[in-house]
Amino acid sequence: MAERREELLRAAVEQIEVRGVSAVRIADVASVLGVSNALVLYHFSTKEKLVAAAFAYAAESDLAHLRKLLARRTSAVRRLRAAVRWYAPTGQAKGWRLWIEGWAASLRDPALRDVAGDLDQQWKAELAEVIEEGAAAGEFHCDDPMSVAWRLTALLDGLAVQMTSYAGPLSRATMLQWTDEALAHELGLERTALTA
Repeated sequence: MAERREELLRAAVEQIEVRGVSAVRIADVASVLGVSNALVLYHFSTKEKLVAAAFAYAAESDLAHLRKLLARRTSAVRRLRAAVRWYAPTGQAKGWRLWIEGWAASLRDPALRDVAGDLDQQWKAELAEVIEEGAAAGEFHCDDPMSVAWRLTALLDGLAVQMTSYAGPLSRATMLQWTDEALAHELGLERTALTA
């Protein structure tokens, strides 16, 4: 049962990436797997619930990777830099297309809005926790780790829209330089301290 549900979620993510949230249909997901629409509806009951679950499924995988990066046994600065560089958009990345689709669809879909909002808060909380650890260890000074996490993710989300929606008007090198500068600024460090 759980295996079939995961198979349906993977197919839904794939179809959302190909067709977009608004155009994907239950029939598209069923067709990819050679199953009936009824089977998809048995597991999710509505398209909206399927889309919200598929979005959560894809985003949870990214969140697990973020947690792995942030759990490394190294300084908070190094963990934060690794996370910010991994999170930074790389152009036409599938993950970013899915997030942008999710943001747009959540304007009209309360279930997806709740899922996306919860996942977004988890991302920020993970970053804030490491910022708090670094400040407590004396690596840098930070009075408000959650505000720093908000500003960093806002910058990265905005860059993602630019890089993904407009076919990369910035080079990846420029974008990574900007993210390093923002991280250094937020932590009150020299940029060179990020690579030390």
